[in-house]
Amino acid sequence: MTDHSAPTPADGTTPPHGSPSATGSGTTRTALPPAPVARKIPKERTHHGDTLVDDYEWLREKTDPEVLAHLTAENAYTDAVTAGQQRLRDTIFDEIKGRTQETDLSVPSRRHGWWYYSRTVEGGQHAVHCRVAAEGDGSELAHWEPPVIEPGVPLDGEQVLLDGNAEADGLPFFSLGSFAVSEDGGLLAYGVDSAGDERFTIRVKDLRTGEALPDVIEDTFYDAQFHPDGRSLYYTVVDAAWRPHELRRHVLGTPSSQDQVVARENDPGLWLGAEISANRRWLVVTSGNSEYSETRLQRLGSAEDPAGADGSVDGAFQIVIDRADRVLYDVEPVLLDGKDMFVLLHNRHAVNSAIALMDPADAGKPVAEQTWTPVVEHRTTVRLSGIASNRSHLFVAARKDTTERVQVIELAGLGTPEQRPETEPRFEEELYSASLVGAEYEAPVARLTYTSFLTPPRVYDYFPGLDGVAGTSDGPTDGSAALALALRKETPVLGGYDPSAYRAERAWATARDGVQIPVSIVRRADVEPDGNNPVIQYGYGSYEISIDPSFSVARLSLLDRGVVFVVAHVRGGGELGRPWYEDGKKLAKRHSFTDFVDVTDYLVESGWADPARIVATGGSAGGLLMGAVANLAPSRYRAIVAVVPFVDALTTILDPELPLSALEWEEWGNPITDPEVYAYMRDYSPYENIAPVAYPRIAAITSLNDTRVFYVEPAKWVARLREVGTGSEPIVLKTEMDGGHGGASGRYEKWKDTAFQYAFMLDALGVA
Repeated sequence: MTDHSAPTPADGTTPPHGSPSATGSGTTRTALPPAPVARKIPKERTHHGDTLVDDYEWLREKTDPEVLAHLTAENAYTDAVTAGQQRLRDTIFDEIKGRTQETDLSVPSRRHGWWYYSRTVEGGQHAVHCRVAAEGDGSELAHWEPPVIEPGVPLDGEQVLLDGNAEADGLPFFSLGSFAVSEDGGLLAYGVDSAGDERFTIRVKDLRTGEALPDVIEDTFYDAQFHPDGRSLYYTVVDAAWRPHELRRHVLGTPSSQDQVVARENDPGLWLGAEISANRRWLVVTSGNSEYSETRLQRLGSAEDPAGADGSVDGAFQIVIDRADRVLYDVEPVLLDGKDMFVLLHNRHAVNSAIALMDPADAGKPVAEQTWTPVVEHRTTVRLSGIASNRSHLFVAARKDTTERVQVIELAGLGTPEQRPETEPRFEEELYSASLVGAEYEAPVARLTYTSFLTPPRVYDYFPGLDGVAGTSDGPTDGSAALALALRKETPVLGGYDPSAYRAERAWATARDGVQIPVSIVRRADVEPDGNNPVIQYGYGSYEISIDPSFSVARLSLLDRGVVFVVAHVRGGGELGRPWYEDGKKLAKRHSFTDFVDVTDYLVESGWADPARIVATGGSAGGLLMGAVANLAPSRYRAIVAVVPFVDALTTILDPELPLSALEWEEWGNPITDPEVYAYMRDYSPYENIAPVAYPRIAAITSLNDTRVFYVEPAKWVARLREVGTGSEPIVLKTEMDGGHGGASGRYEKWKDTAFQYAFMLDALGVA
């Protein structure tokens, strides 16, 4: 395909590398320091007869003072290059802050006689988690109508469970992982990451006295949950490769060194996770990856209701479907007419998944010998991706026409001729996202969230079985109303936001192999496809993750400046079902990259984009996408912003000792054992394919303590881009020295990160 002409500044000149005129309109023309030059220490790597020399692998030594000095110098260079954007950054930060109701709260959720919610307060970086006693025993519909709480005004009887601002005081980083309350409401277990490396320290608080218990469990993963007896809790830990591999049980009041290993996963290509079932009767332990899984269930009991046949409190583990059968499935234990049954979401002979009912007596048999009763048959047009339940209903996460939605099925009659058809909340917008937040087991209501590109996040209570339509602000209060969907809250946008002033629409771009690629186009209503618009094009395209419509207060700062914001839903994501994902992974991965470029061409040809003013952006695996398109079509883009980018993919996947590498083989293939996979990745991995061409302006943004994509990947990438590239545009590396995969902690710091990225992109587009 023919490249568009290389973009140039508005005055038509080509500025020298690093000059102020290349980095910000209105910048005082002062000399900038030279870009840092990383020392070259050649290191050879040979696989399948192919030898590569890597001059910058030494940057991986995180504790090396020379590495830290280099990253510090890179930050100083970034500050100097982007100094002219500071006023714009401040303006964008103020715009985000000015549109956000800083003192706000979540919609309370009822559980075991309490309403739980969180508050934010002006000036506070983190949430304050609270609860207040609920009225009634939950037997009436009215008992499930959340109390009205005024932002900033404590409710009578309000109890603060955890103040994130107080917990974060004095820490360089603060992230809350697990947050679990015991069944009786007396204990809170919570995990804190104070470094950004996603390793959490669990502590336990007595909510009756406010005192901290002596129990402290270090180096855990996200999930901690109490055993129904309230005397112990489960948690998972990661191995050296940052893979959750052990489930442990901690008995309160005992040293963590004595914690029991309940389950262990030794296969380096499988991830272990655990949860207590919705009906609190089962411990569900799953080992899996993106292609198959194995779930083990343990019946939980108490001294009064032992689960084991020998009178033991907990029963023995039983495998549901053995991993040898290579079925990808989830299990939701339910009670049907007082009998335990297993609901399966599975991909057996069902690429988009189907739902079936299994008798626990069949668990552990070879899958060919098991009897499954169909609940929801496979459909080529609907992707089923998740299940949950409460006492009366099954909730299904479904994707149809690219849109995420929630379908609901009554448990009564499930798997019989009397089974009732699924229902679905109805919404008016074409492009939206609806998902289940939670379904408390005893509740007659399910909590949903809804958002779109134009609609701020809404919280609804959905009353299955009642007829109604979306849009009401008054929910059922006594069971006699006929409204199925009750709006509990819409996130306020300050400053007079008018959704009618903006437009969001779906377009379809034709890929070079003829496939139709969904494209989301968001703009101000008065912006027309006249060929003159600045465009920011975003993409991801991995792990079957869909980039669904969602509202962004920050994005208004782009739209209000006339920018057209575009999402390229490239192959490798999940927007069009499992086949869309499978056509963008392993030996089809290049489809993700060419799709992105083909969407760019469509935007130009359709008039949505000025060919000289297109910025590409993506993060993590979307950062791999950015690195690949930079090599594939560098002249298409005025600038590229890559956040925590996976740009040294081949090096990472070739080392099974690095975090997550072995788990990634199911996504990319295994280049260690498969020469075809090696050659394929060798041909697209961004770092190895940097060429002597004029690259566009590039910002690589990373965090020193990121455990998912190491800082070294963008650090090496930037060093080699500067060495090999022939262009004059600045290439900068910004490292958050106290952050993780999500950047800095705290909402104000995240707004600053967003402002930095937006100012960099707007400056490149000439919309400063």
